[in-house]
Amino acid sequence: MIKVLLVSQRAEKINQYTELFSKLRYDFVAMSDENMIFDYLTASDCELVIIDTLSDRINIQSLVKKIKPLQDKFSIVLLTDSTYGNKDILKNATSIIDDNMNEDLVSGIIAMNVRMRGNLEKLSATNRDLADSNYRLNALYATSSQFAGSLDKEKLITYMLEGMDKALSYSLTSTLSFCTEDEPVLIINSLYELSPELIDAIKLRTVLQYKSLFEGRDLPYEVDIDTLKVKKTVKYPASRFNFTLFQFDNMFSPIALGDNFFGCIEIFKKTPFTTENATCFQTIAQQVSLPLKSATLYQELKDTNEKLKKLERLKSEFISIVSHELKTPLTSIQNAVSIMQSGKCGEITPEYDKFLTMAKRNSQKLYRIINDLLDLSKIEAGKLDYHFEDININSVIECVKSTTVLTKDKVHNLLTEEAQNLPLVKADSQRLEQILTNLVSNAVKFTPEGKSITIKSELVDAGDITCPEVFEPVVSGLNGKYVMISVADEGIGISKDNLLHVFDKFAQIENSLSRNVGGSGLGLPIAKQLIEAHNGAIWCDSEPNKGSVFSFVVPAED
Repeated sequence: MIKVLLVSQRAEKINQYTELFSKLRYDFVAMSDENMIFDYLTASDCELVIIDTLSDRINIQSLVKKIKPLQDKFSIVLLTDSTYGNKDILKNATSIIDDNMNEDLVSGIIAMNVRMRGNLEKLSATNRDLADSNYRLNALYATSSQFAGSLDKEKLITYMLEGMDKALSYSLTSTLSFCTEDEPVLIINSLYELSPELIDAIKLRTVLQYKSLFEGRDLPYEVDIDTLKVKKTVKYPASRFNFTLFQFDNMFSPIALGDNFFGCIEIFKKTPFTTENATCFQTIAQQVSLPLKSATLYQELKDTNEKLKKLERLKSEFISIVSHELKTPLTSIQNAVSIMQSGKCGEITPEYDKFLTMAKRNSQKLYRIINDLLDLSKIEAGKLDYHFEDININSVIECVKSTTVLTKDKVHNLLTEEAQNLPLVKADSQRLEQILTNLVSNAVKFTPEGKSITIKSELVDAGDITCPEVFEPVVSGLNGKYVMISVADEGIGISKDNLLHVFDKFAQIENSLSRNVGGSGLGLPIAKQLIEAHNGAIWCDSEPNKGSVFSFVVPAED
């Protein structure tokens, strides 16, 4: 019911308005004592105050000054006549009723003020709601920004709790976390201090609620209440909560994303939560789940990378140690075979010479494999030495061409097409010889007898280089002039699906011929890494049964 206060000493006006407001069914009261008026307005939810300025025994100015701090609660209407001119009083009024105004006009003015007051209260409530919503949205935005900027799971949980405190002003939160430490931990953030008994009660409540989420299913994590670790933060330790905490309004939510479960959180607040509060709470609890999953995957990736690095380091160390250990006895075997072939240990029959030659050839093959392993180990460890100098690439071709061991077991036509007046390149000649030797050796292994192998040198511009689509990323970063070496064969070729894998370690493309030729599968990956150390690129173009062309480029000197 609408409450109206009339401030007046005039009996005839009090009687007139008592009768009027009775008809209007308003809760009406008349007063003239300043202190009683102030107490009444403080204690009640009066909506309209009518002040009779013609009551000469009431200090209207003093009264208005006294009730002014309360004026947000009600509207003031002045009952006066045309002679009244106190501007300080008039500016505090929303309407004026003339003392001689008829009853219908008075009723209309009163009704208008009541409606206006109601509309103002609705507008004020709407503004408060908008301000609260805006504040919560800002808190959500700030919290989301913090989530997006971190992959630290402990920080993410902290950001979640800080965001809820800003948006909801909680009394206490209990968060059971399975992602911030190696063991389950109960994180309690409280306004006031908690007794050990109350902490035990919160532990029990949290664990029971956690287990209720998985009723009839296996728990993702086992929790022992007796040993559950508690991390407590208290904002105002001078005060203390008691068990009435459990009578506060509360909300509970899991912190999960799909099958990924990170924990659960319960929040307590002395005043009731609104629907918007609940939405905000659920939003923050859900928002933190995605970065927690990302942080978990990131940590797993880091751990896996560390394990891989350790394994790679152990593998390199193992290869290096084993290779060195193999080299020593192999050198002794080679020396022994050479001495026996020289005849210093007695007469060598044709049959003996056949087997000694076989032993020497295979020991040399094993020696090359061991060298490949050692080179690869040094390259991956960044310990391979380079001696860069200005060289002519054709001198490298001539050196490789004169190495007869490449074609000793098979008869091939080894041809060269060397461009003249090529610019010098800044390179390690020994490593370029190693690259080209590996390419020619590879061509020899996969090319039938009687077929040709051609080594070609030329000057090219990076923009004119053509290669299969799978190797376009390899050459896309090249810029300027390059000296290019190509090794073309008439061998078995490589299918399109296998083309990109020819430079993988220990890879040999499967077919009947490749299984027969053997090898370590390290020549091409070593060549690739050596070329990359020269700021160059290497690729292959091939078709099955039509041969292959392996090409590499090295930057030309200006």
